[in-house]
Amino acid sequence: MLSLNLQLLTAFIPTFFMVSITPGMCMTLALSLGITIGVRRAMWMMAGELLGVAVVATAAAVGVATFMLNYPTAFTLFKYAGGVYLAWLGIQMWLSRGKMAMPEEGVMPANTSRLALAVQGFVTAIANPKGWAFFIALLPPFIDSGLPMAPQLTALILIILLLEFLSLQLYAHGGRKLSQAMRKGTGVRVVNRVAGSLMMLVGVWLAFG
Repeated sequence: MLSLNLQLLTAFIPTFFMVSITPGMCMTLALSLGITIGVRRAMWMMAGELLGVAVVATAAAVGVATFMLNYPTAFTLFKYAGGVYLAWLGIQMWLSRGKMAMPEEGVMPANTSRLALAVQGFVTAIANPKGWAFFIALLPPFIDSGLPMAPQLTALILIILLLEFLSLQLYAHGGRKLSQAMRKGTGVRVVNRVAGSLMMLVGVWLAFG
């Protein structure tokens, strides 16, 4: 039994890491915020995103996702609202306005609240239909019906969150490096437009994906 569980775990870790590291809404969001506000402040978005991922994974495992799939209207409205919000933030960033944008020379930086960043990450994770579909498809094969559900689910979610966090960090640090390379001259405006375009892409992706 232990050998089988270790085999499942050995297969689960690379499988989820490959899915997590693949560019998606949350990773694009981490890249965008890494560009404009830096990795340290983007950690608040990551905290919200990881909480959302934990909620989705748990709900998918215990069957709440089935209810949401049978009654999709509320989920669809939530998804559209989240998409519109992110697209609006992206437009503000593209115009070098708003709290998410990198300030141009001589302009005082705006201060986005930690709560706003966390909510942004949480909404993106919760309203991502691909995330729900992925967890519904992925988790059941790695759960041993002969063992208690709670310890297995806890262990799998902790591994998921660790791998997701590592992936978010890679994208945010990549965005930070891109930002540093583009700061000179008119680079700040270009950075804001790149980050804003990515944010708008996430919004459209969230609403219509």
